[in-house]
Amino acid sequence: MFGSKNPKITVLVDTFNHERFIHQALLSVLTQDFPKSDMEILVVDDGSTDLTPEIVRRFGADIRLLRKTNGGQGSAFNAGIPNARGEIVAFLDGDDWWAPNKVSRVVDYFDRHPEVGVLGHGYYQVNSLTGETTTTVPRDPRSFSFDSEEDVIFFRHLMCFFGTSRVVIRKSVLERTPPIPDAIVIEADEFMSIMSIAHSKGALLAEPLTFYRLHENNLYQFQTGDRAKLRRLYGVLNVLAAQLRLALTQASVAPRAIEIIVHTLETGAKKLRLQLDGGTRIETFQIERAEQKFYYAEASIGYRLFQALVLSLTLMMKPERFYRLRNWYASSRFRKWRSTLGDPVQAAPIKLRTESSVAFRAEDSSKVQ
Repeated sequence: MFGSKNPKITVLVDTFNHERFIHQALLSVLTQDFPKSDMEILVVDDGSTDLTPEIVRRFGADIRLLRKTNGGQGSAFNAGIPNARGEIVAFLDGDDWWAPNKVSRVVDYFDRHPEVGVLGHGYYQVNSLTGETTTTVPRDPRSFSFDSEEDVIFFRHLMCFFGTSRVVIRKSVLERTPPIPDAIVIEADEFMSIMSIAHSKGALLAEPLTFYRLHENNLYQFQTGDRAKLRRLYGVLNVLAAQLRLALTQASVAPRAIEIIVHTLETGAKKLRLQLDGGTRIETFQIERAEQKFYYAEASIGYRLFQALVLSLTLMMKPERFYRLRNWYASSRFRKWRSTLGDPVQAAPIKLRTESSVAFRAEDSSKVQ
């Protein structure tokens, strides 16, 4: 039997129509190298219409199942967090899975660092369609807060390590953070992680402890041609940016820090608006130039010339046409040829390693789907 009345950690699994993946997600939790008596598993089913809840029930008393009407990730977290009994809450999407030492590693870190309230870590990104796996880890795993501009910039570059399936938060910190607005149906992890760090201190582990799955039904990662999903993301980013400005101000975070945190969200929303509804060419130029400065620290002369060409195209084309061309280029063979000019140095202190396939991960997946 899993879990006592006062477990050390709650694993909160949010899921919606994950019948192909939920078994593997839960099995990866049930087989952790951590005492079963100190862990509870709470699944929040956000109104699935497939066999997801039935598959969860097959695990029996090892798992608590909380079902609700569909309302998105924000509402799922809001429903699950008050029901979590653990001192620590680890989040897992129903289509991802964990390395077997995930729980023991994060619990050990929290025990040794009582001042840290939010912990993120590296991850494997597994593309179910191509079989390609990318390992992503921070180059500078350390603790930080929103009290200094340097730390805030550090966090913004490394926000990817604090998404669902990677983030772990003390329950006492979650109780001090505001509820996630229900309109944030995706990217609720960003609001939750940012506001939790605003009320405590964040930290990073270098180890990749999560397998993040890319598949055709991802709610956040999807094909750029899906206008309905682009429209939804555009709306969510606008709400997320506005609500974070308000909540961070109420948490007494410095105005400059708020500006750094929210700026990339607002830029992302503007970029989506240009793709969906059009706008001026100068807007496209300004956004593309700002992103180049934010994401890249250094570049070869060849790549800088390529960047100049891209920026010139923003002034020659309507935004919709520019982004259609850019999306086509990203998946064309010309993208590989461009690499002969040299790849830029990323501003984010992140290490990436891509492999064509990882046999044991594919075998693990096939056994449980």
